[in-house]
Amino acid sequence: MSKTNTLWVEKYRPALLDNYIGNEHLKKQIDRNIEENDLPHYLFYGGAGTGKTTLAKILVKNIDCDYLYINASDETGVDNIRTKIKGFAMTYSTAISNIKIVILDECDYMSASAQAALRNLMESYSSHCKFILTCNYKEKVIDPLQSRCQDYELIPPNRAEVGKHCVKVLEQENVEYDIETIATIIDACYPDIRRVINYLQKQSIDGKLNSGVEELRDSDYKLKLIELLGDKSLNKKDAFVAVRKLLMKNKVRDFTPLFSLMYDRLDKLADKGSQKADIILLLARYQNMDSLAVDKEINIMAMFVEILGVLK
Repeated sequence: MSKTNTLWVEKYRPALLDNYIGNEHLKKQIDRNIEENDLPHYLFYGGAGTGKTTLAKILVKNIDCDYLYINASDETGVDNIRTKIKGFAMTYSTAISNIKIVILDECDYMSASAQAALRNLMESYSSHCKFILTCNYKEKVIDPLQSRCQDYELIPPNRAEVGKHCVKVLEQENVEYDIETIATIIDACYPDIRRVINYLQKQSIDGKLNSGVEELRDSDYKLKLIELLGDKSLNKKDAFVAVRKLLMKNKVRDFTPLFSLMYDRLDKLADKGSQKADIILLLARYQNMDSLAVDKEINIMAMFVEILGVLK
């Protein structure tokens, strides 16, 4: 483990677009915008730890500009818009680019009145002040703000890319590791890359990566769920009750990582080829239905009823 107290998640946060993992199409678009000196307002949205804030900070570092960073989850009210942001936006930049940028992190925490006030600022000062908004839940951002931005969903890099990044971090920190432990940590934390790196640092003790597999399994519902489905000692009824209790306890809102992990761990769920084929078809069908479901938990439980019918 590093002898300094530096957080790895900050120490290894990329400062250049070339070092940013994933979202290649978006990186090319941003590169083009910078080269042409034609920046729009951006809205980056996606799950926690997928690189929204990192990308916003990389962008301002690659431009000679004045910028203001605000975590909107701490400053949610309209008064903040009228004072701090307006005071910054209304003056012209002293930088060579003549551009100012406001990063509003976690803007989905802002009140409706604050978002409405922000809409007017984005219009009034768009000639010299650009806004980068980030959020976890795009639907919480009012339509007038969305329409003023180029919006991009940030897709987390795949597990293999995250694994390579983990290996790079551990080797630079002179920490011994094994691939299986890294894979377990990624499975538990994915797609939250920030959580992956934080857990790597937490488990790196005396120059060695300790798995803490039991702690991970107990803390992450996805690993526990796969364990329940693969438990041959449970009958169909008991497995159903256990899965439902697990989902209710964890209050899951987004099942996208679960679909992905179940597909990757298919060999641990089913022994027979016909079972695997049936489960793949169920995953595909219910993942598609998930995007349309009003109550996602009901949808996912309906899937488990069918999967348990295949396995038990």
